[in-house]
Amino acid sequence: MKKTSKHTGILVAAAVISCWFALLCFLLQWGFSWSNPCVYLLVLLQMHLFTGLFITAHDAMHSTISSDKKMNNLIGYLAVFLYAGFFYNRLYAKHHQHHRHVHTVDDPDYADKGFWKWYLRFMLNYVTITQLIIMAIAYNLLKIWFPEQNLLLFWVLPSLLSTFQLFYFGTYLPHKGEHDNEYQSATLKKNHFLAFISCYFFGYHLEHHQKPYLPWWQLYKTKS
Repeated sequence: MKKTSKHTGILVAAAVISCWFALLCFLLQWGFSWSNPCVYLLVLLQMHLFTGLFITAHDAMHSTISSDKKMNNLIGYLAVFLYAGFFYNRLYAKHHQHHRHVHTVDDPDYADKGFWKWYLRFMLNYVTITQLIIMAIAYNLLKIWFPEQNLLLFWVLPSLLSTFQLFYFGTYLPHKGEHDNEYQSATLKKNHFLAFISCYFFGYHLEHHQKPYLPWWQLYKTKS
């Protein structure tokens, strides 16, 4: 595997965060028309960038952003807080619990249930009262400066949709059912474009469990 610069992870993380921030700033001030089809495409793009924030924090949890621990964790804290007011240390503990106890009763990301019950359990494992209060305060502050319909359509809705994107492609599809490997994980067929737009290559989930030291933007290299 070709060696990359030690700063590449920081640059990739900065690009994701910057794109999310720049597009959000534009969308919150945009005098849009509901009849404009670009509105709905931009909602999906912002959803994808919200997912990118979480994936960036996930990379930090595996120390793949920077070899400098403080810088790595700072980016992780920033990304996951911008995503939805989450606290990085809480998510870090639960994510590594998932890797240690995958597909067992001690796995916070697993539930032997249907999609909606599993999704509800998944969300309840991560959402806290403190986080909801933070998001409520942020919403009420932002609506002082931005139209409420813009906030709902381009900030609230994309973040909620991204939870489905993360759950469906990054947890439910890879881990539902039984699998003939120690990580109890499935993987998408090789289609790098679909793998990227679906969940930043985390459909290559078996490969992630096998090589958690690889950042999202290198996961595609594991598919032969």
